[in-house]
Amino acid sequence: MELLPKLSQNLLEILNDEEFYDITIEVGNDPYVRIFRAHMVILYYRSPYLRRIITLTTNKRKNDGILSHIKLPNISPEIFEIILRYIYSGEIFISLNECDTSIIIKTLVSAGELYLQELIKYLQSFLIKNKSEWMEQNFDIVYNASFENDSFLDLQNYCTDLISKQPDKIFNSLNFSLIPEKLLISVIQNNDLQTTEIQVWDHVLKWGLAQHPDLPSDPTNYSKDDFNTLKNTLKQCIPFIRFHNLTSKEFLDKVFPYRKILPKELYIDLLKEFLGNDNKKSGKSKPRMNKEISLITIDSKIISFQQAELILKWVDRSKIGNKLTSPCEFKLLFRGSRDGLTREKFHQYCDDHSRTVTIVKVKDNNEILGGYNPVEWRSYGGDSITKDSFIFSFNNNNNDNNSNETENYILSRITNENHAILNGSFNGPSFGNTDLIILGFLGNYCRQKSYKKPIRKFVHFDIEECEQVNKKKKQAIAMAEENEFYSKLCVAEIFRGAIDEKSEEEIDLLEECYFC
Repeated sequence: MELLPKLSQNLLEILNDEEFYDITIEVGNDPYVRIFRAHMVILYYRSPYLRRIITLTTNKRKNDGILSHIKLPNISPEIFEIILRYIYSGEIFISLNECDTSIIIKTLVSAGELYLQELIKYLQSFLIKNKSEWMEQNFDIVYNASFENDSFLDLQNYCTDLISKQPDKIFNSLNFSLIPEKLLISVIQNNDLQTTEIQVWDHVLKWGLAQHPDLPSDPTNYSKDDFNTLKNTLKQCIPFIRFHNLTSKEFLDKVFPYRKILPKELYIDLLKEFLGNDNKKSGKSKPRMNKEISLITIDSKIISFQQAELILKWVDRSKIGNKLTSPCEFKLLFRGSRDGLTREKFHQYCDDHSRTVTIVKVKDNNEILGGYNPVEWRSYGGDSITKDSFIFSFNNNNNDNNSNETENYILSRITNENHAILNGSFNGPSFGNTDLIILGFLGNYCRQKSYKKPIRKFVHFDIEECEQVNKKKKQAIAMAEENEFYSKLCVAEIFRGAIDEKSEEEIDLLEECYFC
C-alpha cells in the first residue's frame, strides 16, 4: 500500500523526539552502555516482552512520579538500535546481504528475547535462503543460537536436517575443530546420520587430534601419556561410535593404530568380532540408518545433495521417484572463485574431460543454471554431437521455507543432436547454439534453439559462481589394498586366539610380537 512508507517514516521520526518520550532504555553492559529514549505505547504494543516489563515499570512510576527506566543488559547497543528502528518502522535499516552474517544471528537472538515473532520469521527465512554457505562453515554458532529460543523452529529444523542428511558439510566446515563437544556428540549420536561409520570415526578422531596439536602425527610415535591425553578427550564420544558397523579392513587400518584409546573390554570384543567374522573381512561399513542414505559425493558450493541426486537421475534417465542403486562421485574440476572465473581457466581445467556437469549460480538471486555434457570439452572443433546432453535450472526464490528445493526446476533435453555442445576458445561451457552460453565472447545468455524448451525467462544474466564437476562411479578396493588387508588378517587371526584373559600389559606385549 502506497501510504504505508510515509507512515513508517513518520513513526521513525518519533525516535528523534526530545519532548514527548516517556521511557529510557539502558542497553548493554559496562563499558559498552547506551541510553535510548522511546515511547511506552509503541513498545507496549510491539513487543510482548517489553509489554510485561513496562507494566511493572508503569505501576512503580505511578507511585513515585519519576520517568520510567528499564535495562536490557543482554543486548548490545548496536543490535538494539537495529531492533528499535524496526519496532517503530516495521523495516530493517541495514542491508542484510552486505552486513556480516554474525550481526544477523545476534539480531535474531535479540529479537527472540523480545518476542518479535514477525522479525524472527523474516530473519530465519533470510538466513536459510541466502546465508547457507556461511552457516555451514560456522555451524557451531548457528546450532547454539538456534536452540536458545523455542521460536527458532525454522533454524532448528535446518540444523537437524543438515546434521542427518549432509553431515559432511559440518565435518568439513572451517570451524569443525572448534565445535563444542556437546555439538559433536549431538551429530554422531544421530540415528539418521547419512554417512558411513568409518567416516564418523575419521572425523571424531580428527576433532580429538585438533584439540591437541602437539601430539605426533603418527600414532606409532605416541607415548603412553599421548594415548591417555587423546583417550580422555574422546571418552564421551567413543560410546556413540558404532564400531560393529565397520569392516575388518576398516578396523585394522583406521581404528587399530589408536586401539589404546579404547576401553579394554570394547577393544577385546571388537578383536573377537572382526577377526572371527568372515562376513566382515571386506566390503564397506554399514550406514547408520536402514533407509536409503546418500550414495552421492559432491563438492559444490552451489547445489544441495538433493539437487545433485536429481541431476544424477536425469543423467541416468531414471524416474524421479526411483531410489539410487549405485554410488556416484561428482568430482570438482573447476570453481570460478578458486581457479579464476574466465573461459581460459575453464578450458585449462576442463578440456578433455567427459561426463561433466556445469553448475552456475546467477548473481543477485537464488537461480541456478547448468547442463550435462557426456562428451569431452574442447577449445577447438566447433559443435559436438550427442543425444544425451541436457540443460536445467533451479529456481529457489520461493518464499515458502518448507518448499522442496527440487520442486521448482526446468529440465530441457537436446532436440538437435548436431548442435548439442558448443566448443571453442571463445566461450566457456556452452550448450546448443544459444541455449546456454557461459563466459562467452558476448557474455552469458540463454535463448532456446537446440534444446526442447527455455530454462529461464530472461536472456542475459551475470554469474556469481561457476563450477564444473565430473561424474564418476566410486571405485572398488584396489587389488593391492586387498592383498595387504588379507596379510594383516592372517597375523590378526593368530593374535586373536592369544588375548583372552590377558592383562593390558600382556596384550601390549602380544601386540608388539604380532603387529610390530
